[in-house]
Amino acid sequence: MSKTSLRVMGAALLTLLLFAAIFLSAGAGWVNVPAVEAQESQPVISATVNRAITVVGEGKMSIEPDIARMTIGVETVKNTVKEASAGNKTTVEAVLAALKAQGIEKKDIQTSGFSIYAERFGPEGPLAEGDVRYRVSNNVMVVIRNLENVGTILDAAVEAGANNIYGVEFALDDPSAIESDARAKAIADARTKAEDIAGLSEVTLGQVLSVSEVIGSGGGFYAGNFAEQSRGGGGAPIQPGQLELVMQLQVVYAIGE
Repeated sequence: MSKTSLRVMGAALLTLLLFAAIFLSAGAGWVNVPAVEAQESQPVISATVNRAITVVGEGKMSIEPDIARMTIGVETVKNTVKEASAGNKTTVEAVLAALKAQGIEKKDIQTSGFSIYAERFGPEGPLAEGDVRYRVSNNVMVVIRNLENVGTILDAAVEAGANNIYGVEFALDDPSAIESDARAKAIADARTKAEDIAGLSEVTLGQVLSVSEVIGSGGGFYAGNFAEQSRGGGGAPIQPGQLELVMQLQVVYAIGE
């Protein structure tokens, strides 16, 4: 075989080897490409079911008040501030003396309001130009601990010069014990309601999860039934009657397994 033929065959073989290397290299790269995941993983969504029964229990207590609170006032109208202030002071001192004479202790008398007002309108309309009257008002809040004397004390204050009486409020001096009893009734009422709901729902009642007092929904004292006989002896007819205390508690129970 001639040298020329050998050169041609060598060149052809070299070309074949070169193409084979390129093909194998490309194939290897294709084989090593990582497989693409067919579907991305989805987040796991968990739902928590609130397995609980919530009720509001109510406890009512009827009690007789043991104190009375009232605001007694003296109002004085004069042509000058000095006259109005002096006249008001004299009358208030007389009223305070009358209250103390009725057994009201110093700790149970407290000033609740004092004012001086320049009045330019009389009972029949505007006063004459430049004419001014002065109105001085002094009020005291009084606690009466003997309810038998409420009417008598009011009469004594009026006789001493008091000309404003702003209502009479009956209450308990220490309501803590009665409030505790009302809460106990509210808890028992809540339990009864929760058991009824559980039975109707065909579930069992579990432990208490939370208890909270309902504020502003009846909780507090208010006038109940009035007594048939008024108290106060020969004084103004006053009826202490009864008070009712209502306490409400919201109770959350777990549903048993």
